[in-house]
Amino acid sequence: MPNRKLLALALGASSLVAISSQAVAQSVYAQTPVQQVTPVAYDGRPNMGGGFLEFLFGGGVQPPQGYYQRRPYEPQSYAPAQGDQQASEPVTPARPAMDPKFEKQMVSYDGRESPGTIVIDTNEKFLYLVEAGGKALRYGIGVGKPGFEWAGVKQITRKREWPDWTPPDEMLRRRPDLPRHMEGGPENPLGARAMYLGSSLYRIHGSNEPWTIGTAVSSGCIRMRNEDVIDLYERVRVGAKVIVS
Repeated sequence: MPNRKLLALALGASSLVAISSQAVAQSVYAQTPVQQVTPVAYDGRPNMGGGFLEFLFGGGVQPPQGYYQRRPYEPQSYAPAQGDQQASEPVTPARPAMDPKFEKQMVSYDGRESPGTIVIDTNEKFLYLVEAGGKALRYGIGVGKPGFEWAGVKQITRKREWPDWTPPDEMLRRRPDLPRHMEGGPENPLGARAMYLGSSLYRIHGSNEPWTIGTAVSSGCIRMRNEDVIDLYERVRVGAKVIVS
């Protein structure tokens, strides 16, 4: 009989514990607002075993088995390697710098020519504009390549700004790839100015290849940097004497 009483007491205590646990759970659920749960990537916190403890301390969502943490996508800037960049861009060969001695400068002149005369030294690749008082303005020039040298005395018969260019027939026979005519402009090989020498095909003219100043590269014309030929153009007149040696 006593054993039956003890068993009844034990069963009664168990029922009270169960009722108490149920009341606590209902109280917690009642106090916790219902939220729309959006599945998120696992944040790396340890699994607490699920159930009630996981709900209380684990944010309410237990990641399914095999659900690993993922970082949000972050776009990264891509800087191509130096070799890739160089391969994708055309490489322009470096041009040699012009020797500073071919820069325009005032020099002494002890010759017999009168002011306003142009004296061209094709060997040294200098053009002199004789000034008064034993002075001359000296410019660097490009001259005729081997086989195209010439010497003589001419006069400036015409002056043109941004001249057109029509290659002569003998030049076209040597270079059939050349255009038959080219309007004046920055790409024109006669450059910014031209001064025509006598009735010949020779000119003192500018150039869109300033790195050739100080060399023998032309078909007989005297070429100058554009800034220098503009300066000379403003200083000389039609009819000026030109001595080429």
